[in-house]
Amino acid sequence: MQTEHRKTSVSSRARRSAAAMRSRVSRSLQRANGRWCALDARMRTLLRSPEEGAATAEYAVVLVAATGFAGLLVALLKSDVARQLLTDIVKQALNV
Repeated sequence: MQTEHRKTSVSSRARRSAAAMRSRVSRSLQRANGRWCALDARMRTLLRSPEEGAATAEYAVVLVAATGFAGLLVALLKSDVARQLLTDIVKQALNV
């Protein structure tokens, strides 16, 4: 009777041990898959053409330059000299 109990006990321990091992292997595979995906994404990012972000940076520089130029024009056109000059040009154009 005791041998039968030992066989059952050993058998159930072996099943639990095997289940625990399968669970650990499954978790390890999931972690490895997640790391592989992260590594794959990182490699794709690094191997991508370095010029892709250049267009965005160039647009930003152009926008800053255009904004500065617009501010300069507004400052110039608000001055009395520029206003008088433009008024004279328009008057001459309308008199022709």
